[in-house]
Amino acid sequence: MHRYLFLFFFCSFAIYPQHQEKVDFLDAAIEIRPNLQEKRIDGQVIYTFKVLESVDSVWLDAKNMDFEKIRLNDKGIEWDYDGKRIVIRSKFKKKSSHKLYLEYKCTPKQTVYFIGLDDNNPENDQVWIQGQGKYTSHWLPSFDAMEEKVEFDMDITVDTGFEVIANGILLQRETKDEVSTWQFDMEKPMSSYLLAFVIGEYDKQELMSESGVAIENYFYPEDSLRVEPTYRYTKEIFDFFEEEIGIAYPWQNYKQVPVHDFLYAGMENTGATIFSDAYVIDSTAFIDRNYVNINAHEMAHQWFGNLVTEKDGNHHWLHEGFATYYDYPAEKNLFGADHFYWKLFDTAQQLEELSISGKGESLTDPKASSLTFYEKGAWALVILREEVGEEAFRKGVQSYLQRFAFKNVTVDDFLHEIEIAANKDLNDFKSKWLDSNSFPWEDANDFITRNSSSIRTFSKLKKSLDAYPERFDPIMRLWDGFSSDNLKVALINEFSESFQETNFYEILKTESQTIRQAIAFNSALLNQDENEIFQSFLGDKSYVTQEHALFKLWEAFPEERVGYLNELQNVMGLPNKNVRLLWLTLALVTPNIIPLKKKCIWMNWFTIPIPNTIQKFVKGLFSIYIKSMA
Repeated sequence: MHRYLFLFFFCSFAIYPQHQEKVDFLDAAIEIRPNLQEKRIDGQVIYTFKVLESVDSVWLDAKNMDFEKIRLNDKGIEWDYDGKRIVIRSKFKKKSSHKLYLEYKCTPKQTVYFIGLDDNNPENDQVWIQGQGKYTSHWLPSFDAMEEKVEFDMDITVDTGFEVIANGILLQRETKDEVSTWQFDMEKPMSSYLLAFVIGEYDKQELMSESGVAIENYFYPEDSLRVEPTYRYTKEIFDFFEEEIGIAYPWQNYKQVPVHDFLYAGMENTGATIFSDAYVIDSTAFIDRNYVNINAHEMAHQWFGNLVTEKDGNHHWLHEGFATYYDYPAEKNLFGADHFYWKLFDTAQQLEELSISGKGESLTDPKASSLTFYEKGAWALVILREEVGEEAFRKGVQSYLQRFAFKNVTVDDFLHEIEIAANKDLNDFKSKWLDSNSFPWEDANDFITRNSSSIRTFSKLKKSLDAYPERFDPIMRLWDGFSSDNLKVALINEFSESFQETNFYEILKTESQTIRQAIAFNSALLNQDENEIFQSFLGDKSYVTQEHALFKLWEAFPEERVGYLNELQNVMGLPNKNVRLLWLTLALVTPNIIPLKKKCIWMNWFTIPIPNTIQKFVKGLFSIYIKSMA
């Protein structure tokens, strides 16, 4: 798919006029009217642009649009359109300024997602945007290239009753005849792929950063009790970034909006992050799957990706590697150094395995995987900071952001600023960490073991016990000597077979939820001595722990199955209903539950909101069950 897109754009630029670098688009006034019934966008946009050198045409990317009116400086104009790009032809003189008006309609096949409009529940109706890449031109005549930065203002008109969220400050909302127009203003330019809007039913939590920036956290009205655990630490992360990066947040405000059926975990649209509502969680789910990592990652993009933007995909490290890197110290600030180093240790092992398998990738490869761009990219910055020193690193980052604010950058642009700040040549660093396909495991491992005593001790123990995994005493001595939850989880994951000791399960009664979850996940078939501790897991504040404990108890002790099911019969679990799905599945095949109750259980599949893919799985399961009863 990526190869096809590359060839397509290469060929299209070959046949279109190549004068766009001589034209500077300054601002855009957008007015759109999403038609929810027909899943259509009716819109108009006025671009102001300045001609830097005389040209005979200007163009915009526009996919599958019907243009109803096009005017240049309030006059009719000659134009061509092939379904992909619209070309305006005129003699544009050097240093002249112009206004271009386009009125259009389109039914986007991608980028704009109309969700839940075909069911009978208007509370689930949503429209949202995912334009990352080169996709905004599917709903707005705009620019697929990231290098064209424009100050976008947007008016959105929809039926009254919906909340509308978009980039920038909401200037006003005007309502007439049950239709509302929401007017949003941006003050600074950005690439058009970062444009976003969301339409749906929302309430919001309002926070204020230490520097006075408004933070708006949106949520569905029925999720008011999930606001705190979902958005936990948002203000702390925001304040930390402003201090750690040393450059003020560059936009007017910051918003976060969950949506249904989102394609990714989150997307860092300018000042308006959209993320999957699978991360809208209650307090019990916080240990299992929280939003903190995504929260920090997308927020860091507001500087790295949005303020300074890659010139093209060859420099993608400047987006994802930096956002991932800055998430690490943000989480270190929240959860401690032990969390920070174990997270690095985990990703280093993954990258080393990839490298050993011959599948390692360069950070300058535009087709590299997410693991490379995100995790190897973050590691490169960890090592760079270590190599040049914290003071020079911070100074170089600040100079980089200031010099290239609202502009496009290359990897060499960043490295040059660090070289100046550190007075050091970085060619060797670039060759080893950016250009090479291999992962420099020795450098990474040396950094971790120097800085983390728990990882250093774990690595030594692992080497000594590889030949004797059944030796339990050294493991327990290490267990008693460290308070690190991360170390103990690593011991459980690595030596789970050695933990089949009765006295160990007594120790678990006083351990943290994280450690108990690791045991619930790793334990094999249970024996009677483990019954009590696993029953206590059913009451832990972790839906993953509850899920694994329920299944293993149900499997190991058939005579007590009904009791275990009764204990969790009202628990739904994570947003994907993990506990409820398991409960229903087990209840269907538990003999002691009477047929009438089984029928009620089956009907429950259609009364709780379960994703369609899981519904299909359950239908298949039920079909097997019916055949077994025949």
